[in-house]
Amino acid sequence: MRAGGIFAAVLALLMAMPGIVQAGNGDDLTALLDSIDDLYRSDASAGRMSMTVVTKHFTRQVVFDAWSEGRDKSLIRIVMPLKEAGISTLKVERDIWNYLPNVDRTIKIPATMMAASWMGSHFTNDDLVRESRYQEDYDCAWETPSDPARLGVACIPHSDAGLVWGKVVLEVAKDTRLPISVAYFDEDMLLARTMFFEDVGSLGGRALPRRMRLVPEDKPDEETRIEYGQLTFNPSLSADLFSLRSLRSRGP
Repeated sequence: MRAGGIFAAVLALLMAMPGIVQAGNGDDLTALLDSIDDLYRSDASAGRMSMTVVTKHFTRQVVFDAWSEGRDKSLIRIVMPLKEAGISTLKVERDIWNYLPNVDRTIKIPATMMAASWMGSHFTNDDLVRESRYQEDYDCAWETPSDPARLGVACIPHSDAGLVWGKVVLEVAKDTRLPISVAYFDEDMLLARTMFFEDVGSLGGRALPRRMRLVPEDKPDEETRIEYGQLTFNPSLSADLFSLRSLRSRGP
């Protein structure tokens, strides 16, 4: 889970379990941030998950399969509802393509559409492609958490990092070192949205949050939930899986 790369969260639980660290000094903060950055990471992954979008006007749920390889390659394909089955999103580095099977059309997402909603959710196309690491792209320091059972960390992005947030605040469980929430503040330091990590349990043989909720601050009654079901770490993936040809396919 990275502050600037929500797609890592969307493809969730696709990475290695963090080690346990002790809070208290700068070195420990470095270890904690590295463990959070690498929480959802593996060389490759495959899984099935559901996304529920709740807005003022509708509630929508989709089930999709997802594959990833390293940090730069990801593929999502909708399984349900049937009328949307086969709609797919391919990410290779900072490029995104959508495939619409009903019209048999592949669309590359232009830069002007990066702020648009991804599949009707509260995530944006930019969330899918933007990657960052706390240690590399932010200045971070301990911050008083909302609960004594938590650790708090505030991170300010470097001016040259190209990130849209003015500040990111993490809260992490002291006992497990698993994230509880990440608050995203805009350039005016006003809270814009919060990601919550919930339902810790076994996934792929690891104890990890199995549900994530993204809640916009200006619409607190709305949210997007990602919930995880099947998950395989380091599966054998075909060499051409992350290609435009594969994007148009119904298979893995």
